[in-house]
Amino acid sequence: MSEFTPLRSVLYMPSSNERALEKAKSIACDALILDLEDAVAPDAKPVAREAAAAAAASGDYGRRTVTIRVNGIGTEWHDDDIVAASQAGPAAIVVPKVGSAAEVQQLVAAMEKAGAPDHTVLWAMVETPGAILDALAIARASERLGAFVLGTNDLVKELYAEHVPGRAPILPSLHTALLAGRAAGIAVIDGVYNDVKDTEGFLAECEQGRQMGFDGKTLIHPGQVEGANAAFAPSEAAVEDARGLIAAWEAGKGAGVVTYNGKMVENLHVESARRTLAIDEAVLALDAG
Repeated sequence: MSEFTPLRSVLYMPSSNERALEKAKSIACDALILDLEDAVAPDAKPVAREAAAAAAASGDYGRRTVTIRVNGIGTEWHDDDIVAASQAGPAAIVVPKVGSAAEVQQLVAAMEKAGAPDHTVLWAMVETPGAILDALAIARASERLGAFVLGTNDLVKELYAEHVPGRAPILPSLHTALLAGRAAGIAVIDGVYNDVKDTEGFLAECEQGRQMGFDGKTLIHPGQVEGANAAFAPSEAAVEDARGLIAAWEAGKGAGVVTYNGKMVENLHVESARRTLAIDEAVLALDAG
């Protein structure tokens, strides 16, 4: 995936629900996770697998990044899920509870054996203490690993922690995953916000995630899409500031110290400004359809 493929809003959709798959075609999210795991009852998984594969292969979702979340390693459905998802050729195959670099390599080998096209990458869900502690090794395990997806509900459970505003109990884990992801050059997507009626809390958590450095947030309801899209896109003020900084830098080449708005400008500031503009350009192109 491109470094600047927008992943502001990554919406889970149950693959067993035909109406949900149809509705997803008109939702303004950046990415979809067609779910075969938590959102699908055991007896519905074979039919959901077929539906997800057909949806991913259809090309009916326009600009959206379409992915499939398979059932976890060791479950009775996993192997068939990997084959079906690989052959459907989504943008990514999302695997829950990836716990080691060896598992990443095992998954990539299974995808390649099943005929996954080159554009289909692996997204590893990081949601256990072991995965957090091995995050860097996992992130660097394969060039075909495209993203970390934080599974914050499972992480809270595994830590015997509590869900609290501000997420203090899991902040060290979130930072560790972000550090590993950035060191490996992959996307890192924040976990879900459970209370779909708490708009204020959701927006606060989006803002926190953006400040921390996440590329976007996984979502459980279409009503959360607009807020995530706004939170994880550069603001108009940030874009204008980036343009001004770059202009000052270009104008001041060879003139010694360059300042902008009273602050010294260095290469690192210019790189950040250029990244802001690149993200803004990618978001505008995506939103334009």
